[in-house]
Amino acid sequence: MQILTILAWIVAIFAVGWVFRFFGRRISWPRESQQIYFRDMSYLVALGFALGLFAIYWSFDFYFIREVKFFQWAVQGIIGFSILGYLFRYAGRNLGTEGSKKLFRQMPVTAAFGLLVILFYVVVAVFADLVAPYGQDEIFEKINVLPGGNPELGGDPRFPLGTDQLGRDLMSRLIYGAQNTVGIAFATTCLAFFLGGAVGFLAATLGGWFDQVASRIVDALMAIPQLIFALLLMTIATAWAGSNKTLIMVYMVVIIAVLDSTRVYRLARAVGQNIVVMDYIEAAKLRGETLAYLVFREILPNATAPLLAEFGLRFCFVFLTIAALSFLGIGIQPPLADWGTMVRDLSQFINFAAFSPLTAALPLLAAGAIALLTVGVNFVVDWMLHKTSGLKD
Repeated sequence: MQILTILAWIVAIFAVGWVFRFFGRRISWPRESQQIYFRDMSYLVALGFALGLFAIYWSFDFYFIREVKFFQWAVQGIIGFSILGYLFRYAGRNLGTEGSKKLFRQMPVTAAFGLLVILFYVVVAVFADLVAPYGQDEIFEKINVLPGGNPELGGDPRFPLGTDQLGRDLMSRLIYGAQNTVGIAFATTCLAFFLGGAVGFLAATLGGWFDQVASRIVDALMAIPQLIFALLLMTIATAWAGSNKTLIMVYMVVIIAVLDSTRVYRLARAVGQNIVVMDYIEAAKLRGETLAYLVFREILPNATAPLLAEFGLRFCFVFLTIAALSFLGIGIQPPLADWGTMVRDLSQFINFAAFSPLTAALPLLAAGAIALLTVGVNFVVDWMLHKTSGLKD
């Protein structure tokens, strides 16, 4: 019966698309542009309108009729985040310096929301010791307290999000997870850009055997899938480090930074090769400027825009790689709080979805924190790419 229902929905969507285009071509529209639009409309475009119509219907059904909790939370979250983005952009346009006001006037709502998310994560990560109600490794006697803090349902007001299977406060661990995961990811990305950018600019400037050797090494490292390679190297590093958790973390930062620096090297070398052929570079060489002057005073300032945009993307990839390694158990080591480890440890709570949707949503908190920061960073990066490309709305 389910297969027949799905087939019926598919047939209905195709039929609505055909009917939409059929009547759209035969209706006398008040504007000639509308008439031309429907006359030239392809069936795929009409099918897209039909899909949008059915999506609105299903959204209404899931939200108001079936009252699916997770879908309601998602819709409320999107609406709430959109309002926050508008309010933050409005405040930025009216408060601050003239330069910041001008920046916010040029900023779309998505970029304003992304910037707000980044600032929020930075504040939480920096002031985690002050914001978190308890320590990240503090264990309480009450275990698996239901989230919500309602004593009538078995909750505890001291733990608004409940505790994990060991009795640690989830809100505190979620806050400290921002400090550990985001802080380590930022440091790793900075190291990756220092390595990849420096070697890439040197390869573009020097050329010759240095360029060939560096490029072939990068090709060899990029030939292996990054996550699998990182997993293999982290397994070896964990065996070397033994029980030294600090050394394991240092190995993780270095391994991910070296692997990610290969992508940065490719971008820096490509941008650098386009810059070194410019006339002002030749003039600097004729003046007898040093290699350091060429790289830091001539090439780097002109390569800042693409590298800055790439920094945001690389940060997201590094952030997700650290979370994935922690999920597999070889990343950030306990008792340090980490969002990837929290997703793995709390995944068993999904089995209680039929009895307590809030309990089943606990692993989604850490996963949602990862996704929210990734989306926010990408919003800002997209705006920066649009701004530096010279394109106009």
